[in-house]
Amino acid sequence: MAIAKDLVPAQVSALPYFISPTKGRLTLDEVYADMVAFIDSNPEGRYKVIIGSDSQVRSETCFVTAIIVHQVGKGGRYYYRRQVHRKIASLRQRIFYETSLSLDAASRIAQMLAENGHSELDVEIHLDIGSGGATRDLIREIVGMVTGSGFDAKIKPESCGATKVADKHTK
Repeated sequence: MAIAKDLVPAQVSALPYFISPTKGRLTLDEVYADMVAFIDSNPEGRYKVIIGSDSQVRSETCFVTAIIVHQVGKGGRYYYRRQVHRKIASLRQRIFYETSLSLDAASRIAQMLAENGHSELDVEIHLDIGSGGATRDLIREIVGMVTGSGFDAKIKPESCGATKVADKHTK
């Protein structure tokens, strides 16, 4: 029996590392260590940890997940990971997958923060959805998925982690 081409599981091309624009290739452990060093360089500062994902469809679909540590009012650092999948034309499917990538990264970072004495840092997930576009019908489901996992969810126009940082590296 032949299997339809679109039903074959996607072959995923994922970088086994994150990229820092200033430090190059880093493992997740190295990303965490660099984040903590940044935070420890000014312990009086106020910090946000932001995770956001975005995708771009061409002949394949490129997904980018960004991890951002933002010192409020001062700037920050970010790291990103690219994955290339077969073409995924369904907007709904892409948004759910973007969200699952963000949740995976956020869970790992939050666990590392909790295990190493930085549990006071909240992790926000920035979503590439908003009330003004084609994704408005997904807001309740996607935000519920994120908040149900214990994270704060931000949507457009407050979701710069997805709409600016991750989006920049999908192109």
